[in-house]
Amino acid sequence: MEQMDLGENAYEFESRRSVLLIIGVNGVGKTTSVGKLAGQMKDDGKKVIVAAADTFRAAAIEQLTEWARRANVDIIAQQEGSDPAAVVYDAVAAAKSRQADILICDTAGRLHNKKNLMEELKKINRIIDKEYPEAYRETLVVLDGTTGQNALVQAKQFMEVADITGIILTKLDGTAKGGIAVAIQSELGIPVKYIGVGEKIDDLQKFNAKEFVNALFHVEEKEEA
Repeated sequence: MEQMDLGENAYEFESRRSVLLIIGVNGVGKTTSVGKLAGQMKDDGKKVIVAAADTFRAAAIEQLTEWARRANVDIIAQQEGSDPAAVVYDAVAAAKSRQADILICDTAGRLHNKKNLMEELKKINRIIDKEYPEAYRETLVVLDGTTGQNALVQAKQFMEVADITGIILTKLDGTAKGGIAVAIQSELGIPVKYIGVGEKIDDLQKFNAKEFVNALFHVEEKEEA
């Protein structure tokens, strides 16, 4: 429980003007996680903009557009195949001019083409550093909790291409108890900040070390007498 504890500043981006980069391979629930985060932050009274910078997967732009509509937040998008860094550039300009609290960028996750991905993320980071230096930065990698060791391998590879500050662990509904979160935390030292336990917008939850460890060991919380 101590090992998995997040500390006090884990969600500092919520109270600052921030840019969240969300990365992860296709199929892990990345775009969905962006949509859910945007919806939750909007419900908390934040002004949120999402950027559709995963421009290589046609469905990603459509999917994020639908989430933005559902969450009632602004979306910055271009055509499929356009330069992701250009989308982020436009999104940063929009975030500044509209005085958004939080800009959430959905990015591509083509790990099989790591060199391209690395260049792309470097370019995106350079743009944010140059155009929006005052923004607080958070880079979250989305991992599928059901893939076990594979998720650990992905996390390691993404650490090579980006400065990861936290993990969103998805698909923890059902039998997968997410023990992989413990492995990632102990091996890589990256905290799990959110867990996805279902399809609905509220099903992306902040990670609670106590609840998680109790569930892992099937410890029932005793009610206070």
